[in-house]
Amino acid sequence: MMKRLLVFNLFVLLPCSAFAEGGRSYINDKKAPENRKDLESIEKALKNVLPKVRAATVGIEIKDGSGSGVIISEDGLILTAAHVATGVRKKVTVILEDGTKLKAETLGLVADHDAAMVQILDKGSYPFVEMDRDASTRLGDWVFALGHSGGFDKERGLVARLGRLVRVANATFQSDCTLIGGDSGGPLFDLAGKLIAIHSRVGKNLPENMHVPMAEYIEHWDGMKKGEFIGEGPFAQKPEKGRGILGIATENLEGGGLRITGVGEETPAAGAGILKGDKLLKMNDSLLKNRQEMQDLLKEMAAGDEAILEIERDGKPKTFTLQLGER
Repeated sequence: MMKRLLVFNLFVLLPCSAFAEGGRSYINDKKAPENRKDLESIEKALKNVLPKVRAATVGIEIKDGSGSGVIISEDGLILTAAHVATGVRKKVTVILEDGTKLKAETLGLVADHDAAMVQILDKGSYPFVEMDRDASTRLGDWVFALGHSGGFDKERGLVARLGRLVRVANATFQSDCTLIGGDSGGPLFDLAGKLIAIHSRVGKNLPENMHVPMAEYIEHWDGMKKGEFIGEGPFAQKPEKGRGILGIATENLEGGGLRITGVGEETPAAGAGILKGDKLLKMNDSLLKNRQEMQDLLKEMAAGDEAILEIERDGKPKTFTLQLGER
């Protein structure tokens, strides 16, 4: 069984120069490869850059699914799609090529252009790729897509697909690289291994796919780094305060705190392991003297926001971290 799937099968390498002066491959300026040398140039370029770019391409696991992303700095800053991140300041899991799972958090996003950032929280030095900050890509250039097609699969590995840019616009690139679910948020590279775009929309026909160019990320860079929710739909919906729920019923306790009198089935509280009879003392570091104080806190929170509950059970303190459900 193949450990790595590449949807191209070219000839055995022979020495040849793939790139003209300035780092641009001469093959980009041909309507189609004309001979064996042209095919070998493409193959050589890919073989040279694949190990590095594969190492920086990651899987992103969120509550209701998964997507892809790519690391663009040594400290673990990731670019992905807004519809993969789904929101700002959400806890997610990042999976490296070798299967290592890391804690991460979504930063800001651009809801109308499908761009987002994620930051790895585990300290370390991570493999990363170089962005094309000069908008050097041209219509017809050869490109290749990476992603965790259908979800992370360590045995299969990343999937690479070769193609060309068939449309170049300010806010969108279109390629004929084949993409499927799970590839969203993954990287599109030029033959030099520079990151030129992030996968956004999979077309009705597999070779018709849209990507968000680096120019969109650069334009909104500061806002996304600060965790801002930029723009309005259709790729992410702005959270509405007051619609987040824990899924518990409570009663006031003499002296402060709340007794949990019920836990709803399939609610965030049930999923976190909170039980009927637990004593709720704090939420997000705020002491709870009565039910109204808990309700006041919830009014300022939205579905998907993180809640840290400090509870006493059988005389022992316990801490639970969960994401609010939607009312």
